[in-house]
This record gives sequence, structure tokens and C-alpha cells, in this order.
Amino acid sequence: MELALRRSPVPRWLLLLPLLLGLNAGAVIDWPTEEGKEVWDYVTVRKDAYMFWWLYYATNSCKNFSELPLVMWLQGGPGGSSTGFGNFEEIGPLDSDLKPRKTTWLQAASLLFVDNPVGTGFSYVNGSGAYAKDLAMVASDMMVLLKTFFSCHKEFQTVPFYIFSESYGGKMAAGIGLELYKAIQRGTIKCNFAGVALGDSWISPVVCLCQRHVRHLQRDALSQLMNGPIRKKLKIIPEDQSWGGQATNVFVNMEEDFMKPVISIVDELLEAGINVTVYNGQLDLIVDTMGQEAWVRKLKWPELPKFSQLKWKALYSDPKSLETSAFVKSYKNLAFYWILKAGHMVPSDQGDMALKMMRLVTQQE
Repeated sequence: MELALRRSPVPRWLLLLPLLLGLNAGAVIDWPTEEGKEVWDYVTVRKDAYMFWWLYYATNSCKNFSELPLVMWLQGGPGGSSTGFGNFEEIGPLDSDLKPRKTTWLQAASLLFVDNPVGTGFSYVNGSGAYAKDLAMVASDMMVLLKTFFSCHKEFQTVPFYIFSESYGGKMAAGIGLELYKAIQRGTIKCNFAGVALGDSWISPVVCLCQRHVRHLQRDALSQLMNGPIRKKLKIIPEDQSWGGQATNVFVNMEEDFMKPVISIVDELLEAGINVTVYNGQLDLIVDTMGQEAWVRKLKWPELPKFSQLKWKALYSDPKSLETSAFVKSYKNLAFYWILKAGHMVPSDQGDMALKMMRLVTQQE
């Protein structure tokens, strides 16, 4: 296990190229003037397996980062990049045009993006035998990364830590969450684990995802951004590696594990008293809300009948508006959010409501 901490040596915006690939030579970019603290690095999680992470400290004008939660974001696929898609397309401080995002989650939490499993995004392997083959290996690798992270960043050991996820990332989040709980019980990882949020998640094979979805997560414009200006900014990406270059191999190696349900793992999380949030976009055609409700009904959690009897409560992203943005029901440590007018990528489709949901899940509202 290796970690050589590298803090960004100069302000982050100055390291980005003035022009993006595809822009005219005369184009001018208005760079944001506010800067936030961020760090990034690799962790050697196994022999020939290197996982990349990128941390942004919360930038709330009224609170120090230590007063706000830490959210780790896991993308789907498997093979979709958290540091790319989740960061620049969904919840990070900048959008894919490098413009400030009004609905960034940094307003209410520090954000840890991890390219997981190894081979995803800027993470990479040396040799085909080093790819993760199943959820157990994915979770084991993440335990190495989290143990290293919290050991090196003791300022986050007492901060409430949540794992938010999307699509296949939800399946990984469930497995990782259970292993993290066990590691904390054993005393091998020190952190204040507060819960998991499973977004549009692949928990049970009720509906069908496909490899085309992975390819969608490597869309050309984002690939140009990540392999151009962002790569130059980070400075630590090996010359022979490119962002997303091993994504297809990640998917292929996880293929046998793909259709295995993890409802029993969610049951174990609930039995352990861990806060579990399920959220889904109303318009999601990849992992539909009815499919999510179907696997929730299969839970063996003793409190499920009481949860099921609850009526949905309307939520409003804009307190001045009468238009419903979402519905929620919650009982003890299980909550379910149904986000209206959102598809598979909830924060991309309904940024305001996604931010409000995150604040509710992390007990800030």
C-alpha cells in the first residue's frame, strides 16, 4: 500500500489550459475567481492496481468544512468515472465547460470522488489479472483506499461520512458500506460512517443495463476535457494511461458478477442500524422507480411493513413554488426519495432537488 500525498501546488484554475479542445483559437474563458482547497492522489490497493481519488473541501461561506459532512460519490457502469462524470457533469464545483455549478454539493459537504473499480477513469492496472472480478474485490480495494485516506486526513475522521452513488455504483456502495461498517467495528478504519444513498441503483436484476451505458459515460467532450486540461492540471497521471482507457475491460471483468442481486446486503445494512437512502428519478428508463420499489418490498427488514404503510410526502425544491419536486417516505433508518422530472442521472436533471435531498439525507434540513 503506497500513498504519496500531492497537494495542488498552485491555485487550481491557473493549472487549467486557457482553451479546451474543440474551442476556437480566439475563444476566451471567464475563469471563476473563487478557489477552494482540493487534493488528489493514487493509492496502491493491490499489486499492479492503482486507484485515483480527488477530494474537494466544502466551500460554505458560513461553516468550516469540519462542520459539514464528507460525501464520497461512486459512479456506475461498472467503469463509469466518478472524477469525470460525477464531478463535471453532476455535483462538482465546475461543469464540463469549466463554469461554476450553482447546484454543486460543495455548498453543503466536502466531496470525495473515487475512480472505482480499478481501471475506471484515471485509476489503472498493470496487467489484465489485476482487474476486480466481483463485488467482494471491489469492496476490499476500497477498504485499502479508505483506510489510507482517513489515516492521512485525520481531520475527516470525526466528520459524518456518507456514500452516495448512482446506477451500478449503488450496488458497489451497498457492498462497500457493509465492509466499512465491519472494518470500523474491528477498529481497522477510523471514520464516522453515517450512511449510504443508493441512487437509481442496480440492486436487483429487475431491469437491464448494458455496456452501451458505460460507453455513454465516456462521452467524447468529457473525454477531451479529462485527457486534456484536467490531466495537465493533475500532473500525476502516468504517461501511458488515459482517462477511461480501461473502462471496457472493467466492465468485462465484472460481467459474471453483474446480474447478482445484493438485496441481502441492504438488509444487513438496515439490521446494523446504518442509514440507508434509496432515491430514483421518475423518468429513469434504465433503472425504473417501480423496479426500485419492487426490490425494496423484498427486504426482510422487520420494520418494512411499517415503512410500506407510510404515505408519500411531497417535497419542494423552491419554497416559493407550489410545484412538487419529489416525494419521500422515511421510517427509522430507511428512506425513499422519488425525484420528479429526473432520469437516470438525478443531479444532472434536477440539480436543486438533488442538492436539497443531499441536505435532508445528511441531516442539514
